[in-house]
Amino acid sequence: MVTERGMIFAVDEVRQFAPFEEWRSRAHIKSLARYQEMYKRSIEDPEGFWGEYAKELHWFKKWDHVYEGEFAKARVKWFVGGKLNAAYNCLDRHVQSGQRDRVALLWIGESGENRTYTYGELHHEVCRFSNALKKLGIRKGDRVAIYLPMIPEFPIAMLACARIGAIHSVVFFGFSAESLRERINGCQASLVITSNYAASGGNVVQSKRNVDIALEEFPRIKRVVVRSLEKEVEMVDGRDCFWDELMNQEGLSSSCDPEEMDAEDPLFILYTSGSTGKPKGVLHTTAGYLLHVKKSFEWVFDYHPEDLYWCTEDFSWIIGHSYGLYGPLSAGATLLMMEGVPYYPKPDRLWEIIEKYRVNIFYTTPAVLRFCMRERVEWVQRHDLSSLRLLGSVSEPIGPKTWMWYFTHVGMERCPIVDTWWQTETGGILIAPLPGAVTLKPGSVGLPFFGVEPAILREDGTECEINEGGYLGVRKPWPGMMRTVFDAPERFRETYFVQFPGNYFTGDRASKDEDGHIWLLGRVDDVIHSSGYRLGTQEIENALVSHETVAEVAVVPFPHPVKGQGIYAFVTLRPGIDKSEELKKALVGHVLKKIGSIAVPDKIQFVDVLSKTLSGKIMRRILRKVATGDLQNLGDVSALANPAVVEELVKGRQ
Repeated sequence: MVTERGMIFAVDEVRQFAPFEEWRSRAHIKSLARYQEMYKRSIEDPEGFWGEYAKELHWFKKWDHVYEGEFAKARVKWFVGGKLNAAYNCLDRHVQSGQRDRVALLWIGESGENRTYTYGELHHEVCRFSNALKKLGIRKGDRVAIYLPMIPEFPIAMLACARIGAIHSVVFFGFSAESLRERINGCQASLVITSNYAASGGNVVQSKRNVDIALEEFPRIKRVVVRSLEKEVEMVDGRDCFWDELMNQEGLSSSCDPEEMDAEDPLFILYTSGSTGKPKGVLHTTAGYLLHVKKSFEWVFDYHPEDLYWCTEDFSWIIGHSYGLYGPLSAGATLLMMEGVPYYPKPDRLWEIIEKYRVNIFYTTPAVLRFCMRERVEWVQRHDLSSLRLLGSVSEPIGPKTWMWYFTHVGMERCPIVDTWWQTETGGILIAPLPGAVTLKPGSVGLPFFGVEPAILREDGTECEINEGGYLGVRKPWPGMMRTVFDAPERFRETYFVQFPGNYFTGDRASKDEDGHIWLLGRVDDVIHSSGYRLGTQEIENALVSHETVAEVAVVPFPHPVKGQGIYAFVTLRPGIDKSEELKKALVGHVLKKIGSIAVPDKIQFVDVLSKTLSGKIMRRILRKVATGDLQNLGDVSALANPAVVEELVKGRQ
């Protein structure tokens, strides 16, 4: 246990893994010295560094200068004066360089069917739908809402919007009509692209009906409907049209000149599903974002042309935008796309797909891995995963226990794991270990990406010492960062640049070790002030989940008459483990041993399933309400993957 200036957190002894020798010979960045050389240049000469790599993109007009702006004014611009098009860089550039017949997208449906699109075929489909959008009156600067399951029409729609300069705003197809309405209204969309229905885990989602309910007050907004399932759906003449009929209309050209977009023109708006308050419309622009996700994809995942890459996240989230679509396609990669959920129809669906299609790079979330850990390891072991050469993690801290399971059972102790840290707001990866250069430390997210200068700060803005927990900020702009909150620029400034002037404030807590590796300690609002100490919930959760009986944990504060705030732990047990008071006592003793008496939970509630958003993140707002007894004001639960879980949480409240 380390104590620095009132901050308490646990530091476990963990194994470390130096870069594998077989990686050094073929990696893009082959040594720590090479990383340090490049990193130094990226910090000291960002214009020269990023200007050099920006030449890899296609530009209709080269930029006048690489960068301008400052955090103090919450204003940043990259590649000022340049003109380009994101869809052109993801498709045309490769088609024209002789890669027309190279597979761009391999799609796997929930029922097992598959479709393959070469770069030439994907270019053809995108151009046709671009022209279809134009016929519907969509022009540069218009906002288009996309509410689709993971079917091929999804990336085609995104790229078509980018091609004609329309700004897409994607909403996860599982969101309720109320949440959908808020996001459509927020971005002021003039068109919605949806499906008649959506298949998900054996269930059927009424996508089109949700759109119609969401837009009851806006009956004139047009809707394009993909026939995802062979089921009838209500359509309104003159307003609704089917995707296939649009694409097959007579005279629709398969050629569409790309719109020449300014480097700072918006590419997309993506609403955060924050635990409190109104969702923020995070706005990303074209050039800096595209360059950031391209180079981080190539370097962090050490992508090579022969690799088959798979990011399991839905394109509705920033992970899917950046490393499911724009990053891989701008790099000319072959990517896999899966409809449905990882555990349906069987718990080994992921491993079955990896074996069948010989996936080389696999990028997923700790939430998915924890589900797999709850099942018998035989589900993994029955499959040949020898094609894998690199594993990735994203969305939340993976924790040493999950990291080692992933490394041992999926990677067979031969695949590096790149644990990546970034946010919707950052656009792309900011911290991650480069697999050919950086020693891997389970539980750490590694070293900063190029051009990223992190700062661990105390409340007064001074720099923390080594292994001292503090607030994670970033000192300098990077190309992929968001430019503003759509229609709320002052909210952008107040949210990210006021707390620590001159820095971008991430909202996370972290520490830095002797080697410069960053360790995440949880969100700022995930701090418990108990008996005069500040306790990071992440540390307590890591201690509890390291117990052999525990599958998953969420820790939140609740009012305590003596301590100020008590510690309330929601605990999900591994299959076959009985809930008992004796086990609660054992878990208390485990935390006592791991951290100390100040971190022992005051209350432990066993739950079968934690409340999670559709992206897999734990919904701490709901858990806090339950822990504090504020049961009459639980708020909107439509973002939960299973809203019925809330009833179980309330009934079992301690």
